[in-house]
Amino acid sequence: MTYAIIETGGKQLRVEPGRFYDIELLSAQPDEKVTIESVLLVQHNGEVTIGQPLVSGAKVEGTVMRHFRGRKVIVYKMKPKKKTRKKRGHRQEITRLMIDSISLNGSVLASEAETAPTADETAEAPAQTAAE
Repeated sequence: MTYAIIETGGKQLRVEPGRFYDIELLSAQPDEKVTIESVLLVQHNGEVTIGQPLVSGAKVEGTVMRHFRGRKVIVYKMKPKKKTRKKRGHRQEITRLMIDSISLNGSVLASEAETAPTADETAEAPAQTAAE
C-alpha cells in the first residue's frame, strides 16, 4: 500500500490514491487537476522516504470534485451577571479532492487505476467463493 503525508491548508493529511479527502478551500474549479508539492513523507512497499521538511521531487496529483460548506460551528460567549451574550456561527469552506496519483522523482508510484479493482476482478471473486 502506498501513501503520502501532505500539507495543505495548514494541516497535514495522510492520503492514498483512489480516495477523496475534504480539505481547506482551494482556488481551483471542479473537475480541474491540482498538484500538491508540499509532501512530507512517502511510503511505497515498505520503503519510507522522509523529507526535511519536504521530500524533493515528490508530488501528489488530484482532481477537485466539488466545493461546499462544512457544518455550522456555534460560538457562544456569555458573562454571568452582566447581561452580556454573544452568539456567532461559522461554516468553513471545503474542497473535496480525489487523489489520482503519488509520484516521486518523475515516476508514478501509485495511481487510482492501480488501486481500484477492475470489473474482471470483481466478477471473478464471487465465482471463486461459489466453486469452493
